[in-house]
Amino acid sequence: MRALVCLAELPPGDAIIGARLAKISAIPENYMSKVLVTLRNAGFVRAMRGQHGGYQLAKPAREIVLFDVVKLFEGVDCEPECLLGEDHSCCDELACGAHDRWKAVVAVYLDFLRNTTISDLHKPERARVD
Repeated sequence: MRALVCLAELPPGDAIIGARLAKISAIPENYMSKVLVTLRNAGFVRAMRGQHGGYQLAKPAREIVLFDVVKLFEGVDCEPECLLGEDHSCCDELACGAHDRWKAVVAVYLDFLRNTTISDLHKPERARVD
């Protein structure tokens, strides 16, 4: 998400090379390259070649929903499991002691992810990407 927010802060039409994006986002460069490939394959970013090449958002930041980004990296099971761990089977019918409170936390978390976009996290007045 940090990389996507940095890309959202670029002036329209600008691109940034992966190494610079890694530095600004405080993400190790070798990991950033893997992240960018995943984001590119999902259609969130595009790679531009040439002298002014680099990465930029492939669609407007307001169209990139956080849930879709999290799901991309966490898989279809991006919704938190039982607070007591994977080996503990917990559901509404067989609830653990934390189930009701944890279910409320998960609901707020998922609501945040489903209703927040990269545009919501992007602050144009914040430090610019130069």
